[in-house]
Amino acid sequence: MPQTKLIFFQEADGSVPVIDWLDNIPPKALVKCRVKLARLAEMGHELRRPEADLLRDKIYELRASLQGINYRILYFFHGNTAAIVAHGIIKESAVPPKEIEKAIERKKQFESNPTKHTYQPENV
Repeated sequence: MPQTKLIFFQEADGSVPVIDWLDNIPPKALVKCRVKLARLAEMGHELRRPEADLLRDKIYELRASLQGINYRILYFFHGNTAAIVAHGIIKESAVPPKEIEKAIERKKQFESNPTKHTYQPENV
């Protein structure tokens, strides 16, 4: 199976919200999130629960937890690419609807102009 390419949503001002978030979470949580991102790159559409799940409107979540805190990374597929669009730390088991709405809005922005909204790190 070919590896899935990972890209991150970039705002019009050049900021990359998920990268900024990853830079500010605890180091052990960062390691877990990086492992999940690597698994997404390796498995793509085949990644399933408990590591990933479809939320709605073609938005998926990567699931990592550490010491009772749930770290969620939201993404969608654009061909053979997984576009990482949102993030969050939640105490409950479900992603709040407003975070899913934010991901859906970013998905629409990305699809209207993929080049403008693509940030591709050298390593994840």
